[in-house]
Amino acid sequence: MDPVVVLTLVAVIVVVFLMASAVRIVPQARRYNIERFGRYRRTLQPGLNLVLPVADRVNTKLDVREQVYSSDPRPVITEDNLVVNIDTVLYYQITDPRSAAYEVADYLQAIDQLTVTTLRNVIGSMDLEETLTSREEINSRLRAVLDDATGKWGIRVNRVEIKAIDPPATIKEAMEKQMRAERDKRAAILHAEGERQAKILTAEGTKQKDILEAQGTQQAMILRADGEAKAVELVFQAVHRNNADPKILAYKYLETLPHLASSDNNTFWVIPGELTEAVRTVTRAFGDQPAEGPPRTTRPEEAATADGTPAEGRTPELEAAATAAHEAEKQAAAAVSDAKAEAVEAAKSPRAPHRGQTPGG
Repeated sequence: MDPVVVLTLVAVIVVVFLMASAVRIVPQARRYNIERFGRYRRTLQPGLNLVLPVADRVNTKLDVREQVYSSDPRPVITEDNLVVNIDTVLYYQITDPRSAAYEVADYLQAIDQLTVTTLRNVIGSMDLEETLTSREEINSRLRAVLDDATGKWGIRVNRVEIKAIDPPATIKEAMEKQMRAERDKRAAILHAEGERQAKILTAEGTKQKDILEAQGTQQAMILRADGEAKAVELVFQAVHRNNADPKILAYKYLETLPHLASSDNNTFWVIPGELTEAVRTVTRAFGDQPAEGPPRTTRPEEAATADGTPAEGRTPELEAAATAAHEAEKQAAAAVSDAKAEAVEAAKSPRAPHRGQTPGG
């Protein structure tokens, strides 16, 4: 083979290799640190970049997107000497690739150790209850310390979150008992409040019911009294307007008298003192007897000749009135006799049950 051809092929291969070595393509969101003969030269940006073959080389390739780093649970002692395991989550982003590559050997390990140290300082000034209820405060204090320390490393800490706080098993059991007792207490209070409200509402309803019933009874009694008053007034006006004869009033008096004992609820009744006078008035009116002297029972056939006038000479109206007066007198005498008999029986047996009542009542 001709030496010239061989040299030409070697030269072409060397040129192609050098050209390939001089071209660097950087992906988006990536940064390459370039060293020339071991010294930092520059940081390549995304896209097509040219470097000196053989002299320049890529030292580190960094991702500048926001990244998440979750640390393992670390034991931390609280102010009340309780050991709790705390797990944190860190959100960070590389802002300066040169500092991240040359200012710290391993920035992830440095951030993890700094997080544990800061967390122990923060938790050491809090008791367990405050630790469990102050996550926002712990997160903000951690972020402030980490962001200040990692700034010179070319890293920005965006957020620090506490993922879990695990107290000892005995503390968990005690906390569960306390929470259960608090829930039982709240349930008992709510139940008592419900019963109290129910009793208050029931009492108010009963009170309102009694008031309404009393008002209804009052209105009914008032209306009944008004009706009776108006009825009496109408009767009184009718009597005075028609100028009723005393004889008619006496007759109505005797007509009403037998009804006094018609009710089963009456255990005794009183015969008024005006009964004799009423009978005498009716007898004088319809029997033509003299005003003086005791009343005498007059038969229909005797009434025909009491005044010397034959029975045939009386009018039918007079005969009907005389008959009505005689019947009223008989009813009054029967009512008086029954009342006396009942009074005698009541005097003989005072413990006997009243009329209309059972012996057991």
